[in-house]
Amino acid sequence: MQFSLVLINREPEPGDIPAEVMEEFQSAFTAYVQSLEAAGVFVSADILQPSSASTTVTVRDGAVQIQDGPFADTKEQLSGTFVVNVADLDEALEWAQKCPGARFGSVEVRPSALTYRDGQWIGAH
Repeated sequence: MQFSLVLINREPEPGDIPAEVMEEFQSAFTAYVQSLEAAGVFVSADILQPSSASTTVTVRDGAVQIQDGPFADTKEQLSGTFVVNVADLDEALEWAQKCPGARFGSVEVRPSALTYRDGQWIGAH
């Protein structure tokens, strides 16, 4: 089964995180990816730029609205995703607990409904 581990956390302001702490986070995430790869469950990962770099597109009744930033103004934002291919929810939850992002935010675990691969949609993971 394929699951997305969605990282959600409060976005720090520039300068909030000292360089040595940032290096520790980068090392922890690198080790996490390496452990996912070693276990054979790694599919992909993205660590996102701050929400201020996002643009939200909405189409309602044929009208396009483009908004700088995220749609919702909240304290916590989507900061990254990891996609894993594991046996079941229990295994996905085990990997979520090991994710460094769980130490300073939360990790939402959500099963994939469909995956686009090799020119077709594949469902029911």
